Amino acid sequence: MSAEGGTAGYIQHHLTNLAVCADSAKVDGVCTGFWTFHLDTLLVSGLLGLVVFGLMAMLASKATAGIPSGGQNFVEMVVGLVDQQVRDTFHGKSALVTPLAITIFVWVFVMNAMDLIPVDFLPTALQAATGNHHLPFKFVPTTDPNLTFGMSISVFFISLFMGLKVKGFSHFMHEVFAVPFGLKLAPINFLFRVVEEIARPISLSLRLFGNMYAGEMVFILIALLGVYQLPLALPWELFHILIITLQAFVFMMLTIVYMSMAAESH
Repeated sequence: MSAEGGTAGYIQHHLTNLAVCADSAKVDGVCTGFWTFHLDTLLVSGLLGLVVFGLMAMLASKATAGIPSGGQNFVEMVVGLVDQQVRDTFHGKSALVTPLAITIFVWVFVMNAMDLIPVDFLPTALQAATGNHHLPFKFVPTTDPNLTFGMSISVFFISLFMGLKVKGFSHFMHEVFAVPFGLKLAPINFLFRVVEEIARPISLSLRLFGNMYAGEMVFILIALLGVYQLPLALPWELFHILIITLQAFVFMMLTIVYMSMAAESH
């Protein structure tokens, strides 16, 4: 933990990403250009994905029709839950939607779950390991809007691809220009469609980012109370388990809904 700057410095240090960029993009030593990479977000999200999906693949390879292990039971429960949501919401035929929904739910959940680790534990361990006590490093990837926007924009392009694939180019363009007011009001239909399409990834991204960022801020403010944080930390930790699960579920459900809307004709 960096104590420099008092309370404001402590909060700023915890909310600063480890950014890397070209020297030409730095202003006063701070990365400001478009091609700035948040190394901590990339590393933590990538490692979590490798670990959790590698573990699921290992359990799947050892799955048995006999008495399942506890790990196999848990994975089957999660996969069954997500698959049922897809069956209830998506009425088309696609081999993509269920794997996509499982990937999003599990990945977003484990990234959100990093918020349950005490805010000073991992940064202090990393600073002790590197010897750099001013090293910024955020361990909750979903508090970085770059990641949430990256995921929502990916969902946006996949839904566009699905719409074109299922409906065909001519039918898709007919919906863009003729729904809901008919071809005579094609410009208005097109404007409405553009606003609708742009709003989806923005709302999907900001909902996840806003909730997780606010939750992280509350943890940081509680940590500032020192020994007096104990009566507050546990209740907020328990409540936050609900938040991180709910946000992963909402992101997954909206993805399924967008895929369903892309595959169904208006």
